Amino acid sequence: MTSAAPRPARPRTLMTVVGSAVVALALAAGLGVAALPSATGESTGTPDTGARVASEQVAAESGVRSSRMSLIARSPLSGSFRAGDAYGTDLAFKGKYAFVGNYYGFSVYDIARPSRPRQVAQVLCPGAQNDVSVYGDILVLSVDASRSDDSCSSKDMSETKKKAWEGIRVFDISRPARPRYVAAVETACGSHTHTLAPSKNGKDLYVYVSSYSPSEDFPDCKPPHDIISVVKIPVAKPSAARLAATPVLFPDGGNPGTGLPTLGIGPSETSGCHDVTAYPSKDLAAGACMGDGILLDISNRVRPKVIDRVTDDTNFSFWHSATFNNAGTKVIFTDELGGGSLPTCTPLLGSTRGANGIYDIQGRSLVFKSYYKLPRSQALTENCVAHNGSLIPVKGRDIMVQAWYQGGTSIFDFTDSSNPVELAYFDREAISKTNLVLGGSWSSYWYNGFVFSSDITRGLEVFRVNTAWAKQAARVKMGTFNAQSQPSYNG
Repeated sequence: MTSAAPRPARPRTLMTVVGSAVVALALAAGLGVAALPSATGESTGTPDTGARVASEQVAAESGVRSSRMSLIARSPLSGSFRAGDAYGTDLAFKGKYAFVGNYYGFSVYDIARPSRPRQVAQVLCPGAQNDVSVYGDILVLSVDASRSDDSCSSKDMSETKKKAWEGIRVFDISRPARPRYVAAVETACGSHTHTLAPSKNGKDLYVYVSSYSPSEDFPDCKPPHDIISVVKIPVAKPSAARLAATPVLFPDGGNPGTGLPTLGIGPSETSGCHDVTAYPSKDLAAGACMGDGILLDISNRVRPKVIDRVTDDTNFSFWHSATFNNAGTKVIFTDELGGGSLPTCTPLLGSTRGANGIYDIQGRSLVFKSYYKLPRSQALTENCVAHNGSLIPVKGRDIMVQAWYQGGTSIFDFTDSSNPVELAYFDREAISKTNLVLGGSWSSYWYNGFVFSSDITRGLEVFRVNTAWAKQAARVKMGTFNAQSQPSYNG
């Protein structure tokens, strides 16, 4: 990525910088390369609701899977979200509802019957990548695409324009089928992702906003960008949301990088964070910050403090996201080598690149233990790399479910930090056998007994896991779930 060019709207982090890397890999295999669409413009048209794939069709499209995991439902992208650049993004849950981000806005699904999810609302509000989180009656969206203003009818506008806007949008979801837009807060370099950290008395919701890739040409996103933004949302009055602080996390500038991370050569330069995962009940957070992984003390929500920092210049290219174990004694960091657009799950790149790094927390320090990577090779036509996942609440074990784009969904046990083992999987298979076409599972999360996946092009998918530990986990019921704001399962 060069800082001189306008920063493209990009999924989490589906960076549209594939270029020569994809061409080189594809030509080596004699494959054609399909152009990847960019997310631009405003959608129009009337949303339709309730679309879903019949169960017999789902069964016929089972893909390659282990005997322990099966696809039971799919609700395809519908209405304006069927557009070629309307990518499905992240997921959040409240009660019987799933909230699914999309480059064109977000959808609300009634999942009371997981085998028959029903879309009850579709909110048109373009602004990549519209990652979503919920807390009480509040929904937060991340906007990392430069817009003409903060409204849902805004247009694309170059980041070189001072009047351009990007940041977070806030909605009232007290009536989930009728979300209401109530506030917006502009943040430096926009909001690629965000993380919720409620105050200990529950009166205020703090939002850690992650963004990156500054440029001297961007009036609201100039280097050095060594911060995160902290937005304060009063729970009783979300319309009063405001920027509360911009703490500096990298006073020395962070990892200088090599400049070629998307080609698989060395680490990214740290110019902000891609994602922060909070564990509010333990006053901890873990930041995945391009070239660095950090552990944070968030006992003072407005002033998070870095307590340890690690790099991996040999195997990690782009520190993308983080997940704690339930005890708060381990962190899994993911490396999104190639930004989600490359076929990195191949023998060419091995088992330690584009993978997870598993770290134990010993005292206040992060100690590396092992890597975990999808154990099945994927084709050069499949974008595949470690992406978004969550813990499965199994007492006495550390088990995680994770999305791998076209590599599908993998469930693995990291109770022994040095020896992670896959337990179940669903491999959706390649979209095309001849061209590299963007797609696959963006996020795969466990919620109240099922795995829910937001697929970039196929919509919301639901999986059942048939094991004894899955039945045990299904007994743990949650009222709300955001993967980037971890709950404690008390066991």
